[in-house]
Amino acid sequence: MPWAPGGATDILGRVLAKSLTERIGQTVVVENRAGAGGNIGTSSFVREKADGYTLLVATSSTNAANPHLYKNLGFDPHKDFAPIAFVAKIPNVLEVPKDSQFTSYKQLMDFARENPGKLNYGSAGVGSSQHLASSLLMHLTGIDVVHIPFRGSGPAASALMGDQLDFMIDTGSVAQVKAGSLRALAVASEDRTNALPDVPTFAEQGLPDMIAFAWYGIVAPAGSPKDIVDYLNKEINAVVQSPEVKQHLEGMGAQVPAPQSAQTFSTFMQTEIGRYGDLIKMSGAKME
Repeated sequence: MPWAPGGATDILGRVLAKSLTERIGQTVVVENRAGAGGNIGTSSFVREKADGYTLLVATSSTNAANPHLYKNLGFDPHKDFAPIAFVAKIPNVLEVPKDSQFTSYKQLMDFARENPGKLNYGSAGVGSSQHLASSLLMHLTGIDVVHIPFRGSGPAASALMGDQLDFMIDTGSVAQVKAGSLRALAVASEDRTNALPDVPTFAEQGLPDMIAFAWYGIVAPAGSPKDIVDYLNKEINAVVQSPEVKQHLEGMGAQVPAPQSAQTFSTFMQTEIGRYGDLIKMSGAKME
């Protein structure tokens, strides 16, 4: 787990570990190695034995965005992984403070167009999913808003709840929306999310190309035996599709796809590296 305990990725990984332990009869231990936007844990992982006993929770941040943001990753995103299973994706949600003057996506967009540079938005940092999704929104709508990066999505969400920000496009604040601490105006996915069924998509509000999400999957080190990869693909897919796990993930705002092969997930990961390269160029995010 290349992220600190308590975040959405860590919670997702622990849900999988618990259920996989019960299914295959072997203890699955979650080891957190956080830092450098997920690069420390990921670069450590690729040096592990390719025997199927050490797995990584791969994400769109570490395995698709970071290759375009860091000069020294410590791993090759194209060659160092044996993709196993696609787990879920969490669409970004456009959110404002609970007492915001904006009660709809249209109100926010109208104000932004009439008042360029007057609104601000937060993110977990330059190149984060929040930053990239907001950059895509600006590109599609032509609005001019100010980016305020934070050191993590938690501090950014706290600033939004404290009325220090005008809006944020986030993947990890569904609980705050459900609790009434934030107001959701639009979901950046093809369909509405089960976690927020009353919140319309951007497409429903006239912006069909506003699709932005974080994704999560399980990978092994490159060179892992095909029979082990296929076995784990089958078992992890079964875990993800189980009612208990699926309900838990959907409660986090995740969308759980139909089971797919390791090869299909591998193709998806390669495509995502290119897509994130385009998003990062659009955002103007600089390499570190």
